Amino acid sequence: MSLAPLFEFMSRGGPALWVIAALSVLTLALFFWRVIALARAGAWRTPLAESLIAEWGRGRSPGAIVARTPLDRVTLTAIQALQTPSYGAEVAERETTRIAKAELAGLRQGLRPLELIAAIAPLVGLLGTVLGMIGAFKALQESGSGADPSVLAGGIWEALLTTAAGMAVAIPASALASWIEGLAERQQAWMEDAATRVFTLPTGRVPIQQAAE
Repeated sequence: MSLAPLFEFMSRGGPALWVIAALSVLTLALFFWRVIALARAGAWRTPLAESLIAEWGRGRSPGAIVARTPLDRVTLTAIQALQTPSYGAEVAERETTRIAKAELAGLRQGLRPLELIAAIAPLVGLLGTVLGMIGAFKALQESGSGADPSVLAGGIWEALLTTAAGMAVAIPASALASWIEGLAERQQAWMEDAATRVFTLPTGRVPIQQAAE
């Protein structure tokens, strides 16, 4: 398959269209990276936190349970911190908060680049359109009274390509960023709830406030 038509199409949009094309490739790469990373972190696995909390409420140690999700790891950390003789209540809370923050930071990886792409892609498209319009009207002025309106129309639609391309990249990037943020916020709420329950059960020592803040 010849790539000549693609390069011809890209050349019509000028440098701005090439920048937007690079941003689209970066957005796609970030999407696959985050899906794989979230799957490995266990973001979609069934958590064992309820079982861990139930065992802790009965006064039993969770034992050698392998934490499969971010929620499991925070819950297990809270229980283990309370079981550590050298930890006081405040130290146990701080350790749980530290792990919760680390888990949430891992879930939010890639969020800033996506937000940046969503912000600058339309601006790059608008810049390409403005530059294209300047070129089109300049060509119209140079042609004088014998200007062909079809030439001007062709220059305008080619310039508008970059605006459409910029929006086409920004919308998926923004949606992906919102999806990641929503997932992280949901996990944060679960972590706060689980940590609070661990620290407020009769077996626990003190309540923990906003463990994932």
